[in-house]
Amino acid sequence: DDLARGQSTFMVEMVETANILNNATSRSLVILDEIGRGTSTFDGLSIAWAVAEYLLDHPSCRARTQFATHYHELTELALTRRGVRNYNVAVREYGEQIIFLRQIIPGAADKSYGIHVAKLAGLPAEVIGRARDILENLENNSIAEAGQPALVSSGKSCMIHEPNKAYRKKGKGGDSDGLLQPSLFDL
Repeated sequence: DDLARGQSTFMVEMVETANILNNATSRSLVILDEIGRGTSTFDGLSIAWAVAEYLLDHPSCRARTQFATHYHELTELALTRRGVRNYNVAVREYGEQIIFLRQIIPGAADKSYGIHVAKLAGLPAEVIGRARDILENLENNSIAEAGQPALVSSGKSCMIHEPNKAYRKKGKGGDSDGLLQPSLFDL
């Protein structure tokens, strides 16, 4: 966000993307990371796809580009466009654990590890478990009449009655000097 200018994260991202698209040439190296993440999934995917096509096709551009994305659908461009190649970060799974191997390998990623990363970041076990339930529900297209995952409309939740005090005492949670923690946990 650029609060001083009243711009959302998405607006800042779009202004930066516009600057790149309006100034890139065939001699440019363009590195894009998660274009479209600050808006709805379909809007973000549509914008990211159109940006990729523009960089490939626009006569005054055709810049060499590295494009990092979590939109798995975007990897389909490699099937229809010359010069597009997919790479992903190698991951090794051991049961419920993952290890990022810090190696870039050819091919599109075959799955997402968002919930694993959330667990590594320290989200409470109740939240991780509930997220897994909802993800499974979404992946199986179990949608209730209201357009929500069936599990959401069932009334089940991961109600947390007591903050994770062990986590609080360790001083984790993105507040490096601990100034916000008392007010956040005492709400």
